[in-house]
Amino acid sequence: MNLANWSISIVAIACSGLLGTPLASSQTDASNAGRQKQDRARTVMSHALPALDGGHLKAFLLEVRYGPGEASSPHSHPCAVIGFVVEGSLRTQVQGEPEMIYHEGQSFYEAPNGVHLVSANASTRERAKFLAYFICDRDTPLTIDVPEHDVPEDNHPKGASR
Repeated sequence: MNLANWSISIVAIACSGLLGTPLASSQTDASNAGRQKQDRARTVMSHALPALDGGHLKAFLLEVRYGPGEASSPHSHPCAVIGFVVEGSLRTQVQGEPEMIYHEGQSFYEAPNGVHLVSANASTRERAKFLAYFICDRDTPLTIDVPEHDVPEDNHPKGASR
């Protein structure tokens, strides 16, 4: 082997040694980055939506806060709602469904026009906060009060405020 070929061989071996480590490191970094992306984003909830007029879709994001023991009066939402509890616990009941308690980090779906007999902070000591994503296909109020005479007697919330 002449000197030129021998020098090229040494340079090639040296470079492969130098490149091998960063290359393996890059593969590890890429693998870690992929794992971090999976940890960073997760599907919290998925639910089919009712048939909507796609030409008039509009989304709203509301933050709802309840102090300790607070509740809303019975009401309805004409649009589909996806809720996510940010802080504390939320007690809720839609007419015809069992009462539920959702805790921080949990989500829920509410079909359009369901009558909310109960929407309240589940705690008398801690505050509660949740995000409500409304998906509407028409101009409409987001919340509609339900007349007291339309609420079953045993479902009138104590201390409810409109």
